[in-house]
Amino acid sequence: MNKKMKAQVVKTPYEMEYMDVPVPQISDDEVLIKVKVCGICGSDTSIYTGKYAADKLPLITGHEFVGEIAEIGRNSEGLQIGDRVAVDICLTCGHCYFCRHNDGLLCETFRQLGIHTDGGFAEYVKAPWKNCYKIPDSMDDFTAAFVEPMTAVLHASQKMEPEVASSVAVIGCGLGILHAAVAKARGCCPVIVIGSRPARLEIAKEMGADYTINIHEVDDPVAEVMKLTGGIGVDHVVESVGTPGTYEQAFKMLRRGGKLTAFGICAEDAAASIEPYQFVLGEKKVSGSCAGIGNNWAQAIKLLQYEIIKPQKMFSMAVPLSELQDALAELKTNKDLVKVFVCPELTERKYFVQQKEEK
Repeated sequence: MNKKMKAQVVKTPYEMEYMDVPVPQISDDEVLIKVKVCGICGSDTSIYTGKYAADKLPLITGHEFVGEIAEIGRNSEGLQIGDRVAVDICLTCGHCYFCRHNDGLLCETFRQLGIHTDGGFAEYVKAPWKNCYKIPDSMDDFTAAFVEPMTAVLHASQKMEPEVASSVAVIGCGLGILHAAVAKARGCCPVIVIGSRPARLEIAKEMGADYTINIHEVDDPVAEVMKLTGGIGVDHVVESVGTPGTYEQAFKMLRRGGKLTAFGICAEDAAASIEPYQFVLGEKKVSGSCAGIGNNWAQAIKLLQYEIIKPQKMFSMAVPLSELQDALAELKTNKDLVKVFVCPELTERKYFVQQKEEK
C-alpha cells in the first residue's frame, strides 16, 4: 500500500507537525490497523516535551488505540479485515533472560508502540498480529481505546496482590481513579483516593472510592489516612503521581507489614528519603509496576465488556487528529480534564456529558 496518510509527528521536543507520511508497510507477521480512537496519555506529553524517549524522535506517538484491521500479513491467524482490535503495545524479543523467565516487561530490547516506535496518532498503525485482541461488538470505540490504561492498572493490582477487605490508599486522581475502581472490584475496603482536584475526586467517589482526601483541604494527608484506619495505616498504597514527596507520604501511611505499589514515574535523577528501619522493623514491602502485557489485554477487555469497571465517567472529550497539539496544551492547563481522545475521522470536537447515577 504505497499511499500517504495524515499523522502527528513529534520531530524534536516541542515541535509537532500534522503532516502527510507514508502508510506503514507491513511484514508477513504484521497487520495494518485503521485507527478509530487513540487516547492521550501523560507519556505522550513527556515525549512531546523531550522528557522521555527523546532519542526516538522523530516519532508518531499514541499507544492507547483501537481500530479496524485494514490489511493482514500472510502469517496471521484468526484475524480478518474489518475486525476491531486493541493491541498489546509491548514488543519483546522472546528469548532473552527476562523473556524466558516470563518477565517480558523487563526484556533487554523492550519497546512499545507509540513510545519507542510509531503509534496511533495517525490514520494507520502497524502491529504484530499476535499482539491483537478482538473487541466485542457491544463495546464502543472510546471504551475500547481505554483497554491499554486498564491493562496497566490491572497489572499493578496483580502486583499488589490485595486480599479481600484489604484497605487501600491511592495517591493521585488521574489514573488513580481507575486504580481505586479496580481495588474496589477486587473487594478492597476502605478505598481512599488522595488528590487535589475536586471534580476528579468526585468521579473517584462515583466509581467506588469510599473516601477522598483533597490535599488542599487538610494539613496532612498521612494523618487523615491514619484517622480513617484507626491509627493503623492502610494495607496497601498505590503511588500514582510520581514525585519524591508523594512516595515519602506513601511509606508513612502504610501499616506495619503493608505494601507499596510504585506506579507513578519520577524523573530519573529524583530520590525520595525513606528510613531503612521501616523495611526492617515494620516489614514494609514495595513492588514496582510499569505497564500491562500479554493476557492483561484479554482480562481488561472482559472487565470492560461486562462492566465490572465502568470508566465512562472519566471521559472528557474527543478531538480531531489535527487538534492533538492543542489538546496537549489544554490538558496541561485544565486539570479537570481526565481522559481525552483523538479520532482521525472526527471533524469537530465531541464532549462527553456525564450523568450522575440515580441513587
